[in-house]
Amino acid sequence: MGHVCFYAMTSYKLHHACTSCRVSFKRHAPGQGVHHPCPNCGRPLVCAGHDFAPPPRRDVHAWSVVAAVLGEGLRYEGRSGCGCGREPEYRPRTRAELRARRLAAERDGLPLSETLIRPDASTTDGSSSGRRQSLS
Repeated sequence: MGHVCFYAMTSYKLHHACTSCRVSFKRHAPGQGVHHPCPNCGRPLVCAGHDFAPPPRRDVHAWSVVAAVLGEGLRYEGRSGCGCGREPEYRPRTRAELRARRLAAERDGLPLSETLIRPDASTTDGSSSGRRQSLS
């Protein structure tokens, strides 16, 4: 018997985050052009995807990384849109990882959103087995 896609059969709630308040909530996807407001500050919540794992509220540094990732229009999702490929895509978790990808974006002349999805900031193809720049 074949694999059953549970995301396709049910309408799962998505994670929505307010990076200013450092909180997240699970909500159903709102209609086009409609945003869920943050219950704390009233600003629109940003959709963080199905696989978002929020850092602790007191971890200001981790939330600054989340704000950069979400600010570039990226979400925390698995490889396939329906959730069948349960391995989540890479997203930086620390400020050092974010800083390395910002430097790579400047060095390579790429948008930050492209370097944020790379597991290895020194590669140009999005995989860690790609060619590395020499320092000489």
